[in-house]
Parts: sequence; C-alpha cells; structure tokens
Amino acid sequence: MARKLALRDALREAMIEEMRRDEKVFLMGEEVAQYNGAYKVSKGMLDEFGAQRVIDTPIAELGFAGIGVGAAMNGLRPIVEFMTWNFAILAFDQIVNNAAKTLSQSAGQFNCPIVFRGPSGSAGQLAQQHSQTFESWMANTPGLKVISCIDPADAKGLLKSAIRDNDPVCMMESEMLYGFEGEVPEGEYLVPIGKAAVRREGTDVTIVTYNKMILVALQAAEELAKEGISAEVIDLRTIRPLDRKTIVESVKKTNRCVVVDEAWPFAGVSSEVAYEIQKSAFDYLDAPVIRVNSADTNLGYAPTLVEEYLPNPAKIIRAVKEVSYAK
Repeated sequence: MARKLALRDALREAMIEEMRRDEKVFLMGEEVAQYNGAYKVSKGMLDEFGAQRVIDTPIAELGFAGIGVGAAMNGLRPIVEFMTWNFAILAFDQIVNNAAKTLSQSAGQFNCPIVFRGPSGSAGQLAQQHSQTFESWMANTPGLKVISCIDPADAKGLLKSAIRDNDPVCMMESEMLYGFEGEVPEGEYLVPIGKAAVRREGTDVTIVTYNKMILVALQAAEELAKEGISAEVIDLRTIRPLDRKTIVESVKKTNRCVVVDEAWPFAGVSSEVAYEIQKSAFDYLDAPVIRVNSADTNLGYAPTLVEEYLPNPAKIIRAVKEVSYAK
C-alpha cells in the first residue's frame, strides 16, 4: 500500500525508522531538535528519541561535521543536517579531507558511515550566496556517494539506504519542494544507491536531469508531446555512482539527448553525462548532445534575474528542437 507524503515527511519517516531499527543512528544539526528543523523535517523526533540522539548544534558547520566524522569512525551512524549546502562549504574540510578519505587513509581499517544532508540549489530570491548547486562539487571527490532527489518515495528509500551504507553519503534535497507530495510505500522500503529512474517513456529524444529539474523536464515533455515529439525523461537520483547504463540504453533508443542541470555549465554533472554518452553511444547519436544549465554567472536577487538564470521548459523545448532538427 502507498499513501501520499510530502518530501519532508518522507525524509522524517526514513530517519525515524532507521533510528528505531539501529540505536547507533542519531541526528545532529542546527535547529533540528527544539525547533523541529529549519524546514520541519525533524518535527517530533526530539520527543521520541531525546536530546542524546536528536542534537541541536551551534552555528559551526566545520565543528559539528567533524564531530559527526569522529562519531562515525568510532562505530556510530550520524546524520548531519546542514540548513543549506551553501553553509556546508565551511565543512568541506571535514567532508572532503576526512570523511571521504577515512577508508583509504586507514588502509581499510576504518569506515565512515555518515550521511550529510540538506537543501541544494536555488530557492527563489535568495541571491548569490544561498542559491548554489553542489552535486558536482561533492561528486568530484573519490570516497563520497552523492544522491539528489525530490520524489518523496525516492527520498525515503535512498535516505534509508544511505544511513545503512558504510561509506559517507551526501544527500541533496530541495528547499522549495519540502512540501512536494508523492506516493510512498508503507513499511520497509529501500531504493538502491546508483540506479536512475525513467520518469517518462519516449522514443524521439532523451532528457537527463535530477532533483527539481525533473519537474521542469516533465513539463517540457508534456508540451513537446503536443507537437508530436516523444521525450524520454531520466531522473539520475544518484550522481555518484552514476547509472551510465540507463542513460546510454535510452540514448541508443532515441538517438538524441538533452541534459538539464541547475548547476553552472562548466565542469558540472551535465558535462560528465555528455562525456559518458559520447564515449559509450557515439555511433547512435544523430545530433550532438546539448546541455541546458543555469547561466554562467552568480545569481541576482531580482525575480526577473532568477527567471532568466534558471533552466525552464521553454529552454528545454528549444534544445530538444535543436537536436531533433539537426542535420
């Protein structure tokens, strides 16, 4: 059976189930306890699990990320919530130089089973320092797994898998979509890390994307269908490890591809996807792969600038038509 849950509720359910299942799991971060979370993801968890397992931290991302890494090295399974991944830049030393390298630096003697989670990407008029997308930053680091999704069922299943994983996992959510609802199965439900999902079947072009750009791509696919263009939409869900097989098999079928990525265009996830396609499906392509990214500039505050900056259905439709009519 399935019921509709908001993204925040699906994430909470995942954490609660795993904390009930394993007493080594705990949550820490800014405002996660007494305030019930900045986005109410941890609502009610302090009441059930107490202050030793739902821990409010100071505004010191580097400090509490380091505490989490140390706890993970000593046998616990921390969930570290960042109010936004923009603030997690302060904690990158712990994430990149310690969590990601613990296994290799210890010659396999120490795992670091920790989850770093919080919202990534634009959330409207939050300007330059609060609107960045960090999936490619984290995915560039060997030793880290990176998941990024907004479907509530995926969020629950992937977060549960991440908590049980013996490697450090970075989970990127969306500040704008914590209220986004979807059907979530009841009971034990896991989604494997490293497996993409086909959100819409199609025959003429493959659109590859992730996180909230999935909703934008599906809108574009609906409009394209009215013009007789059948778009297949792939939700990556996991950025590292990347599900190359699902992407390549789709491109072999459609012979055209548009990659949509909310991040900046240079050295991002879209670049990696495009590389994998030309490496593994070059002979099947009837047109070059086109990317639709956010503008290669820092995001302004004015709503007109936000609208111009981000990928939207119209930009995706233009890109699809460019690959569809390419000679």
